[in-house]
Amino acid sequence: MEDVDTDQIIPARFLKATTREGFGDNLFRDWRYRQGDEPNPDFVLNNPAYSGQILVAGKNFGCGSSREHAAWAIYDYGFRVVVSSFFADIFKNNALNNGLLPLTVSEGFLQQLFERIQAQPDTRIEVDLEQQTLRVLDSPLQTTFDINPFKKMCLINGYDNIDYLLSLKAEIEAYEQKAITF
Repeated sequence: MEDVDTDQIIPARFLKATTREGFGDNLFRDWRYRQGDEPNPDFVLNNPAYSGQILVAGKNFGCGSSREHAAWAIYDYGFRVVVSSFFADIFKNNALNNGLLPLTVSEGFLQQLFERIQAQPDTRIEVDLEQQTLRVLDSPLQTTFDINPFKKMCLINGYDNIDYLLSLKAEIEAYEQKAITF
């Protein structure tokens, strides 16, 4: 689907917690469940044929309000990569800041990927962040992607912005000592 907004990703009624844990239970809640908390068998995440850590999404994923909880819910559910041809800017930044890779591909490549997955639900996709490649295994389908070098380094090392600063603690302290003794 295209134009999936953050309220569809994690409905507002589930935004009462202030920690990141537990949001995955309500990822796409209104699509995954019918009334009475009965799983909707027609929703893709309820089909065991489709599983893994890579969510393939339509164009304009993460639009709508600037809810960081959307990235939390996707990550907490177990996804580590979301592939789309376009991401809303705020969602993209929230994802990167929370360890989730929003991987942008061309519209043509995304269409080929959807066709392959529909024909073969057990399609395996490999993302190599260091080489910045996405490859469909047992297939000629592959592409490269761009990522901010700082965000790439943070994702590879499991850093958020604070962790990155803490990794520089020794250098910061050395600079402070040098600056004090001018």
